[in-house]
This record gives sequence, structure tokens and C-alpha cells, in this order.
Amino acid sequence: MNEKSLRVLEFDKIKERLKKYTNTGAAKEITDKLVPYDNIYEVREHLEETREAVRLLITKGTPPFEGIYDVRSGIMQAKKGSVLMPVQILRIAAILRAGRRFQKYVSHREDEESFRIIEDICMGITALKQLEDKIFLSIESEEQISDRASSTLYNVRKNLRDKNASVRDKVNSLMRNYSEYLQDSLYTMRGDRYVLPVRSEYKAMVPGLVHDQSSSGATLYIEPMGLVNLNNEIKELKLKEKAEIDRILQELSGEIYDNITVVETDADIIWELDFIFAKAKFASDLNCTIPSVSEDGFVDIIQAKHPLIDRKVVVPMDIYIGKNFKSLVITGPNTGGKTVTLKTIGLLHIMALSGLMIPARENSTVGFFKEVFADIGDEQSIEQNLSTFSSHMTNIVNIIDKADNESLALFDELGAGTDPTEGAALAVAILENLKKRGSTVVATTHYSELKVYALKTKDVENASVEFDVETLRPTYRLIIGIPGKSNAFEISKRLGLPDFIIDDAKESIENETLKFEDLIQSLQDKNLKAERYRRESEDLKAEALKIKEKYDDKLLKLQNVRDKTVTEANREAKNILKEAKEEADNIMREMRELEKLGYTSDARKKLEEKRRKLGEKLDDAESKSYVRREYVGEELEVVKEGEEVLLPSLNQNVIVLTEPDNKGEVQVQAGIMKINVKLKDLRRAKGTQKKERKNKKRESKLNLRSIPSSVDLRGMDSLEATYVTDKYLDDAYMAGLSEVTIIHGKGTGVLRNSINDMLKHHSHVKNYRLGEYGEGGTGVTVAELK
Repeated sequence: MNEKSLRVLEFDKIKERLKKYTNTGAAKEITDKLVPYDNIYEVREHLEETREAVRLLITKGTPPFEGIYDVRSGIMQAKKGSVLMPVQILRIAAILRAGRRFQKYVSHREDEESFRIIEDICMGITALKQLEDKIFLSIESEEQISDRASSTLYNVRKNLRDKNASVRDKVNSLMRNYSEYLQDSLYTMRGDRYVLPVRSEYKAMVPGLVHDQSSSGATLYIEPMGLVNLNNEIKELKLKEKAEIDRILQELSGEIYDNITVVETDADIIWELDFIFAKAKFASDLNCTIPSVSEDGFVDIIQAKHPLIDRKVVVPMDIYIGKNFKSLVITGPNTGGKTVTLKTIGLLHIMALSGLMIPARENSTVGFFKEVFADIGDEQSIEQNLSTFSSHMTNIVNIIDKADNESLALFDELGAGTDPTEGAALAVAILENLKKRGSTVVATTHYSELKVYALKTKDVENASVEFDVETLRPTYRLIIGIPGKSNAFEISKRLGLPDFIIDDAKESIENETLKFEDLIQSLQDKNLKAERYRRESEDLKAEALKIKEKYDDKLLKLQNVRDKTVTEANREAKNILKEAKEEADNIMREMRELEKLGYTSDARKKLEEKRRKLGEKLDDAESKSYVRREYVGEELEVVKEGEEVLLPSLNQNVIVLTEPDNKGEVQVQAGIMKINVKLKDLRRAKGTQKKERKNKKRESKLNLRSIPSSVDLRGMDSLEATYVTDKYLDDAYMAGLSEVTIIHGKGTGVLRNSINDMLKHHSHVKNYRLGEYGEGGTGVTVAELK
């Protein structure tokens, strides 16, 4: 995106507002670098992450950013092996704590709303709870090391406190002895040593070391000889305390150095989350919504508001373009809001394409444009030594050189600044050229020729800004489909111009022109009603669709709960019956043992008969306890390995992996799951006649059960991951797997890019894609094998 348009449309002011919601300098730097993304996938993902952050703020409250700081300088020093200051270590621990709390913050139960993108981001956080706890245990504040940091430090400080108490007792005793020679009845400190304030004329009466004197020379600060040894011991203990503190700081810095990669990654993720939640807070304060993004350049923004205009006075407008027309010509009086309309369209697109929600109503749509060009009138002053017309033409030349079918071009007063006839002709030619290129164009003008051009030309539409003749004020409402009326006569009459002058002016204008102006007014009134009805019907339709989707989801959840309940009940019943059978067998074994001790063969026969009857009853109970569905379809008497059959209980086709065992059960593969089912529960797959797997060439000697459906590459470098993936794809292909999942994590994206580059040219891979919701998102790649 060109920087000129970002500046003209005042995107920098939006970023300055956004920075107020961040907690760290690192997040502010991310905000400074924010520009529109250059592919639609990134735009949608970053809009979705903002929506998720808003939902988290609503459902879970303030995110756990307490106590975090920008610790990049501390991390850089730690990477070099330097010993960190207590404040730096403490702030790094705060980052680790915030990361660990964030994982808990985004976690959710199975029945709760999930947050796919933010959860994927938080997957990169590695908790270092042990290091975090050790730091908070060792450091009390930004300047104070805790006594609990080590037993040595605790003992040194305990001894130091005892020595200080002894010295104070000794000093108080000496002060009483020398009270008549002291300037004040208070002791003081000089260089961490206890001294007495002795009057200079009595210095010989207090034997000791002179450390200082007052400015007047009347007082000498003497350390009595009886305190020298005690002061020396205190000094020695303080040196030991400092040495132990230095050792503790070095040890903690060393542990940070040992885990520096994790610390750096956690910090980067926290700063990214800080930026994401700043976007969410910004959106909440401005009452923004998330728009859809159209690949075809279709724009339909409902009740759009310029985010930099006071919310109490800004007038919302409806903007749509790109479906039936791709060029919009806006006419109307000066100060009517034409320039604001242009800036609103441009700025809201830049915001949305940068992953920011926009101040508009739900169900709004923005177009995906790789470039937004803006030739706004108030930018002419930056052009040196150029007239208004030359300034505009310089900008327009640049736009025409670069515009294509993925561009949005905004022109303010197109063709102005020169002869009206020539200016209008140039404006029509410019619009026609951009229309042929497929560019989306919005232009404001005063030229009547452009109104006629828009009326006559396909894919070009008129629009106007409404003006209230009664109050002589613009309403700032945009009306699409109707060209603007000048209202010159009405305004002049309201301002007091005599009627005879207005009548003379009307006579000098062709009758057809006056009729055209009256027709515009009539169409304007009808269009307002039609537009209001259309919007109301669209809102009702959108609301109905939302209600339908809501109840469809509820129905699906109820069905899933029902099926899950039935399955669990059957499993529990089977377990009870199995335990009952085992208990019966144990009883029979015990009976046989008893028989050996003296029971007759008649008793044994009776016991066997009882066991048989018990078994029949248990089997009957099992058949009754299993809730069976009446499956429609041709039952199978025999199946072969590799045959595709229908499993009605899952309502999907599965692949037979084994032949029936002595219990009449076969193992089948349903997607990535392998399950055992009874042969009688299988049906002939629709459209197949004992269809075997298509790829007979892939009859492998590999055991299918031994090849997993996914491979985890996290923690590997690119070279190792590529080698492991290549070998895994060979094994999966030989085992007959049709689809595999490659887990590489989100991280910085380096590992994902390396894997995707390899998959492009791999002989076994048919196609591949990033994971969807529920599969792992951008942290996995799903490959379909040939």
C-alpha cells in the first residue's frame, strides 16, 4: 500500500489512537509498523483474531497483562551472558507469569466458545513455572533481594541484624559515658560506621578514629575504639551480603540464559497479544464491527462513520459499490460532506485490510484491494511550485500508471482547477480509462457533464450528498443512484435574493435543464424511501438467517449429545455384562475345584446347565441393552481387506482393515479413526459393488496399524523436519493412507514454509492445505496423498 494514501487518509492518526490501548513499547512498535496486509487470507485471519479478542474481553474480562514491561533490553543482555539487575530479572519473570496466565485465560470447556487463532498463538508459550517461582521468591521488589533467596543470605542478614543491635547498645552506653563531651545526644553514621558527635575541644577525651568534622569545625565525628571491631565485623558482613546477592543474581541470570529461547518467544507472543487486545479495546470503544471481505471488490458498508470525527456529531452513511457498478460519481454543494465521504470509504478499507474492526453496522462488507489511491484536494499544498490543477494531475498520472482491477481510486473534485469544459472532458476520459481497467472508482465533482456521463454509462452510478433547503445546511447523508441538485435558486431565495432576479435567471436556463433538476428532486425523495425499505428487508433477512443458524447449531448439538449418550450407555451396559460373565465363569471354576474335593459328576452337570442358562440370559440382556438402529441397505456376509463399505451408525463410508474374527467383528478405518464393529452392522456402500480401494498398486507389506495418521515436527529444525516428513510420507503412501496431518506449530512460520515448499514437489502428495477449525488451524498442514 502506497504511503501517500495512508497519510492522506490519516491512517497514522488511527494508529496513534490505537497505541493508547497498548501496555508495552514493543506493542507500540508493532502498531507503528501496521499496514494493510497484501493477501486476503491474512486480512481475514487478523480480523478474526481481533473479533476473538473482543469476545474474550466480553466473556472473560481484562486479559492478564498485569505487571508486564518492555524487557527487550534485559533479554538482549541475558543473551550475551550478562548479569542482570534485579528489576530486569523481576520484569522477565512477570512476562513468564503473564504467558502462563494467558494459557489459562484462553482455555475453555468443550461446550464453551473456542478462540482458534488466539489459542494457536498461545500454543507457542512455554511455561517456566519453576524459574518464575524462583525469581519471585528471590526478589521482593525492583531493588530488594529477599532473605529467602538462599540460606546463606538469610544467615548473613540475621548476623548483621544481631551485630547492628549490639553496636547500637554499645553506642548508647558510650554516649552515656561521654555525654558531657558530645555536641548532641545522638549518634550518627559515616561511611557505614557508627560515630559520636564530639565537640572539637574535647577530642582528646574520647579516644578513637576521626572520620569527619562539621562545616564550622566545632564538631568532630569520632569512632570510639570500643566500636572499631564491631564496625569492622558489620562491614565484613555487608561485604558477604553483597557477594551473596551478586551470586544469586548471577545464578538467576544464568537460568534465564539457559532458557533464553523460550523467554524470548514468550515475550514476543505477549507483545503480539498486547497488540491484538489493543485492537479489541479500540474496537469496543468505537463500537466497531467485523466486516466481511470480498475478493471481487464488492463494497457494502452499512451506517459507516468516520472514526476521527466526534461520535456525537458524525452522521452515518450507507456506501455500496462493486455489484452493479464499479464507478461512483458524487455531486452536491460545497461543505456538503463529499470529501468526508471519500475519506470514510478509504480509511475504513485501510483499517479493515489492516485487521482492524470498523465503525459500521453488522453485515457490512469491504472489498479486498491491494492498492488504495487517494487524490484529495487538501493534499495539494505539499506539491512545491505547482498550481492546483498541476498538483491534481501529478497525482492522477501516478494513479493511472499503477491502477488495476485490484485498486480503489478516490478523486476529490476530479478535473477541477482549469477551464470547466476541458476539465469535465478530462474527468470523463480518466473515469472511462479506469473503468476499462476494472478499477473501483469514487469521484466527487461539480461538473454537470459527469452527472450525464454517469446516467448514460454502464457500470457508472450517480450519487449525491443531501442538502436541507429549509435550514440551508447539509445533512451529510449519501444518496446513491441520484445525482446532486445544485439548489442554487432555493438557497438564494431563502437568503433574501429578490424573486424577479431569480425569475430572470430561470428564464436564461433551458426549460429541459429545469425539468431535469425537478426530476432529480423527485427521484431523490423516492430513492430515500426505497433505500430505507431495502435496508429494512435486508436486516430482517440477515436476522432470520442468524436465528436459523442458531437453531441449526442447537439441533446438531442435541443430536450429538443424544448419540454420545446412547454410545456411552451401550458401552457401560456391555462392561456390566462382561463383568457379570467373568463373575459367572469364576463361580464355575470355583465349583469345579469344589467338585475335585468330593462333589459328584451329577452336581457338575447341573452346574454346567445352570451356567449355560446364565449365559443365555446374559446374551439376551446384552442384545436388549444395545440400542440398535434399523439400518437400511444390503447386509454383508463376507468382506475383504481394503473394501469400502457403509457404517450406518456413523453415516459414512469406511475401509475394511481386517477380516471378521471369531466374534464376528472387523476393524475399519473411518477418517483417522480405527474402530471395531460387528460384520452384521455393515452395509453395502452406495454406488459400489464390493468396491476395493482404487490404488491396487499400493498393496503394501506395511502393517496399516503401525503407521499413524499424523507426524509431529515441533522442536525440529527445518532440515530435520523435511527429512522426517519425507520418510513419513513414503511410509504413509505405502500403508495406503489417503490423508495425513503434519504438525509443525505456528511459531514464526519458518517450519511451516519449509514443509509447504517440500509438499509442492513431493511425488506422493496430490494437494495440501492448512488445518481448519478443530484440526489445529495454522499449526498443522493436511496433505492428501495420491
